[in-house]
Amino acid sequence: MNASIAGSKGFEASTVYSATKAAIRSLARTWTVELKQRKIRVNAISPGPIETPRSSGADEQFMTSVISTVPMGRMGSPDEVAKAVSFLASDDSSYVTGI
Repeated sequence: MNASIAGSKGFEASTVYSATKAAIRSLARTWTVELKQRKIRVNAISPGPIETPRSSGADEQFMTSVISTVPMGRMGSPDEVAKAVSFLASDDSSYVTGI
């Protein structure tokens, strides 16, 4: 499932978006315990700001502000998100659930 930091931290003009992302985190935690007997693992990924065609056309001042909140000090790439998702879907993460 795809979550967001917006599910934990409030941002102006994002009430519905933030509420849905909080719901996704809650679903992941709840489904983790409900589905464990069926050996189904559930995780949510919150990738942060990712480089997309939309972000490349964004206002420079806005992007600088966004990047300043990222611990790595840069935007993420779609490939980095895909690698995390691949890991979570693989047997290498067989003991990872509910995160």
